[in-house]
Amino acid sequence: MDKILISRCLLGEPVRYDGAGKAVTHALLRLWQQQGRLVPVCPEMAGGLGCPRPAAEIRGGRGSRVLDGQAQVTTSDGLNVSRAFIRGAEVALHLCRTHDIRYALLKSRSPSCGNAETYDGSFSGSLVAGEGVTAALLQRHGIHCYNESQLQQLAAQLDQRA
Repeated sequence: MDKILISRCLLGEPVRYDGAGKAVTHALLRLWQQQGRLVPVCPEMAGGLGCPRPAAEIRGGRGSRVLDGQAQVTTSDGLNVSRAFIRGAEVALHLCRTHDIRYALLKSRSPSCGNAETYDGSFSGSLVAGEGVTAALLQRHGIHCYNESQLQQLAAQLDQRA
């Protein structure tokens, strides 16, 4: 049975930058939790950032550009936190390797976990296409990343492998 890496905030854990969680209440998620499939992680906290913490966004592109040293993750007060985001992504990748995980269910729009879009770095609420730092690293290593609005697509993928 395939394990799934999951953002801790999606389980309701208060680990987001604002000290809150973003619990997803869905039958599939409850089933996967009961089956022991979920391996939780908060990459930002795993990378050494506290909670609560200043909001952060990717300035200058996508998470893959942060990994390549071509963009930065900065806080709303201008602090470069890219190294912490990269460390957290590496922890997430290590968990995937340890548990033979091929799928991740990550928080949408997060500078760590967003798999399709993130905030643009201006702290204006504007979104741009692209992935967060953790999603980028996982995707580079063949791990399929989904967000909380893509539970059905993840379930279909898992069913194909069963």
